[in-house]
Amino acid sequence: MSKTAELRAKANAATLDRLNAADPVLVDIKPAGEVVPGMTPDMILTSGRPMPWRDYVTGQRQALIYGAIFEGLAKDEADAVARLDSGKIKVGACHEHGCVGSVAGIYTASMPVFVVENRAAGNRGFCNFYEGASRKRLNYGSYDDTVHQALIHIEKVLAPAIRAAVQAAGGIPLKPIMSRAVHMGDELHSRNTAGSVLFTRELTPHFLALYQKEGDKIRQTLEFLQQNEYFFLRLGMAAAKSMADAAHGIEGSSVVTAMTISCRGFAIRVGGLAGEWFAGPHAVVEAQLFEGFTKDDIEWIGGESHITETVGLGGFAQAAAFSLQKYQGGSAEAMVKANAGMYGITVGESASFQIPYFGYRGTPTGIDLFKVLETGVTPVIDGGLAGKGGGQIGAGILRAPIECFEAAAAAYTKRYGGK
Repeated sequence: MSKTAELRAKANAATLDRLNAADPVLVDIKPAGEVVPGMTPDMILTSGRPMPWRDYVTGQRQALIYGAIFEGLAKDEADAVARLDSGKIKVGACHEHGCVGSVAGIYTASMPVFVVENRAAGNRGFCNFYEGASRKRLNYGSYDDTVHQALIHIEKVLAPAIRAAVQAAGGIPLKPIMSRAVHMGDELHSRNTAGSVLFTRELTPHFLALYQKEGDKIRQTLEFLQQNEYFFLRLGMAAAKSMADAAHGIEGSSVVTAMTISCRGFAIRVGGLAGEWFAGPHAVVEAQLFEGFTKDDIEWIGGESHITETVGLGGFAQAAAFSLQKYQGGSAEAMVKANAGMYGITVGESASFQIPYFGYRGTPTGIDLFKVLETGVTPVIDGGLAGKGGGQIGAGILRAPIECFEAAAAAYTKRYGGK
């Protein structure tokens, strides 16, 4: 074995160890401006590799404009564009600030975020709240009075109630919830029903204790949790971010520690190539669209919820979530085949997330960019789809573009040598 191959093998084993040792715990909920590293009052975070404001187009550009208006950084769209053009409003990339974005991934300083601490490594991951079941949401590039009021409801009602319960609990360990949710039919990307129920169960005793003092907020929060089965997605994303970040920066690692989408394309980062993003075209998608929409209506406006795939969930746990056929298409047979194929491009298996269909085998974990290139098999990703003009128009199964892995492999070889 060459020195490069030996380094890579040891680094990848250490990466898997860190992913398996991770202990994500929800410790607080606070406004992004108070806890997100590098976040300033005049900054908006969005999904995708770092880009200048001028490079954002279509729905993602519009979502940034709407974020500025919501935050009160601009009085209207024209004012927002002028302030963004001048640099008075800054744009940042979620991943560069410890955050992870759903679709357009809009964060403003006042938005409450889940603070998830990986107690095994001491690092933190952040994610903002799920906005609700409406097809129109800010993260899907929509903004009107209904969207605005939903965001205010999160800030004034949901976040304070859940924060009080989390503080009363002394923190909520998320990995046990996630592990059990996979056993109950979630893959924790496009299906979060079990995770949401289990999380609510953890909060309920503390909600009861708080009810006499904060009865109306508690009632409204429980109603929201009951009606929104996707609530846990953002917690799972923050947990996965804290896990993946702890596994990033290991010298010689060829494991992918983040995958991200912007209006411009797909990008990945690799553990042993810290500080670099490797870009490619948009993913290939098999879509199941809501009635009245066609593939021509799909618009890429960002997305980072597939941080879950980097830690062995989402498309890497599809065989645990056959009910996704109704939501994003495909068949049970296709899901099993796609999921099984991920074992060939990963460095190992999860010690915590196990798939009953595979005899409780651990999910394939730790995407190795060289195995992707050797097999020609790219990561499979579950996800929602945005439409032109804003709003969610369906869901589908995505395949990451191989060009990102080719670019990363070239950079890895240049830095570490080998073939």
